[in-house]
Amino acid sequence: MRQTLSLIAKIHEKGNRFIVEQLQENGANGLVPSHGDILALLYARGTLPMKEIADKIHKTKATVTVLADKLEKMDFIKRENTAADSRYTYISLTEKGKAFQAVFENISVRLNEMLHQNLSEEEAEQVENLLQKMSK
Repeated sequence: MRQTLSLIAKIHEKGNRFIVEQLQENGANGLVPSHGDILALLYARGTLPMKEIADKIHKTKATVTVLADKLEKMDFIKRENTAADSRYTYISLTEKGKAFQAVFENISVRLNEMLHQNLSEEEAEQVENLLQKMSK
């Protein structure tokens, strides 16, 4: 009997627990792993429309709105509408959000180290490649 989905779920849960612990240790109480998708995208791409964020992280606009509300309340992001078309809401990082990038990247590095601790470099690459194939 194949246990692929069960194993992926266990790894996901282990990763989320690690992230929550690291966020708390770094004083980022209130942030949760699901905020990471938005922050990672903004760190990589800068200011983006809310709809593009939802598309890129494969979440509904309603879900992204809830996540963005919390990030905005915590002063990590800000929302802006364009003068040309107020239907589009753009999300960008605040100074606090930008300053958090170093902590975010450190947690990401440590997460990968923790997940790959029992794997050789070659095995880690194989796992990554196989999971990418499965996710298509």
